[in-house]
Amino acid sequence: MEFLRFLKLPNLMRGIISGLLSLIILFVPVSIYTNIEDTSEYMLTGDETFSYNGKKWTVGFAKEVLTPDDINEETYYIAGYNTNNPAKSVLDDMYAKATYLDDNSGRGGVIICAIDCVGISRKDINDIRKIVIESGKIPDIKSINICATHTHSAIDTQGLWGKNFLSDGKNLEFMNSLKEKTAKAIISAYEARKDGALYFGTAETENLLIDTRAPIEFDSNLTRIRFDPADGSDDTYIVNVACHAECLGARTTVVSADFPAYMEKEIVEQTGGANVVFINGAIGGLITCEKLDDVLRNFELGLEYVKEFGKDMGELVMSVNNEIALQPAINVKTKAIEIKCDNIALMLVRFLGVLNNDISRDENKNISIISEVSYMELGNKQIGIYMIPGELSPELESGKFLSAEESANGTEADYKSLSEMSQCKHNFVIGLCNDELGYIIPENDFYLHEWFPYFNNSVDESGRKHYEETNSLGPQAAGTILDAMDELISSVE
Repeated sequence: MEFLRFLKLPNLMRGIISGLLSLIILFVPVSIYTNIEDTSEYMLTGDETFSYNGKKWTVGFAKEVLTPDDINEETYYIAGYNTNNPAKSVLDDMYAKATYLDDNSGRGGVIICAIDCVGISRKDINDIRKIVIESGKIPDIKSINICATHTHSAIDTQGLWGKNFLSDGKNLEFMNSLKEKTAKAIISAYEARKDGALYFGTAETENLLIDTRAPIEFDSNLTRIRFDPADGSDDTYIVNVACHAECLGARTTVVSADFPAYMEKEIVEQTGGANVVFINGAIGGLITCEKLDDVLRNFELGLEYVKEFGKDMGELVMSVNNEIALQPAINVKTKAIEIKCDNIALMLVRFLGVLNNDISRDENKNISIISEVSYMELGNKQIGIYMIPGELSPELESGKFLSAEESANGTEADYKSLSEMSQCKHNFVIGLCNDELGYIIPENDFYLHEWFPYFNNSVDESGRKHYEETNSLGPQAAGTILDAMDELISSVE
């Protein structure tokens, strides 16, 4: 490396990359850019004023199978690890699972919907919202939130896992079907609504999860929200836990929802037919299943492990014994944001039409991704939920950052963490919610390859690999998102 510096190769390469990017930007048509106002037409902003005077809980659930019927005839690329990895069969189906929640305060209901996929752009989510809103079938709805379960064995919904890096891996007919079916699940959840009681409890994941990047810090709580209908019909479970859904490993060739499918199977077997929605948490950093190293390159072992891990997780869900009733109150507020994108690799594939995230450009030719953050409360300050558009490093939630001595850049982290923002008794993150922006990393430990940033993985002076940076917008993303969330929560009356 010292020889490369002597030849000034790092500076030369950075200059070449910067020049190529400037040239690309120069020839990109202005029509590719948009603005916050135009992209937020179907983003419902929620409650201006929070109220805790609900009358009763009304909840509905519905789901739709997303797996295409022609999976064996058409080419569908599996997303999450390798490009040019066509699906060969189906282990279990991809679903869109929607829940409708209303406190009957007269201020409207809220949708929480999970899609079995690696990630989905806000642009595609707004297409789903448009179908729902323009149908007119859910009156007074105040918030529609759609997240990805982040399974690494589902059909590509972002485009990054096609035949090669520069080709779009999305199938247009499949994406249109996904949007229509997800909208149908949302509308059906409203139509299936029932009165009942809502409870929440937690359990410790103990040794089921590992953190593969310093600091070893993550939310080890599994949070269970359970709706008990007054008519005695099946309960609905909303399960939040922070874990990459990648138990099948990097050599998977099957379509699967990964461990959430087998978690659901265990819950259904123990309850006799409950509805289950899995929502992921703060998984950046990287939080994953305990035996990932064993199954990463061993697909046959992964086929056994995904069922084992899912069963363990399902048993953990059913072990919750500290439930408390949630008072009928649901409040939510959403804010559109612009996040500067420094990642030249992501900008390149966006300009080529592989990614379809909405982007803007300021007068200084800085490119930003247009996204959003949301904050929701259930009960009277009982649960606070941070809805984050990507894979949040857990320390940005907890505030337990690497010190200057421990960090790659030798600096302190200067953030107000999520844990300092909410006054609720219990808080958690819904990750990959209403967008997928990749990893969100504290700036003091954001470390790039010296001469080929965002393309090559870097290794810092301590020998730690910094893979996550290559799949991130840039060092400013964390601060922009946290500041926006703080402003959003502070603006609540």
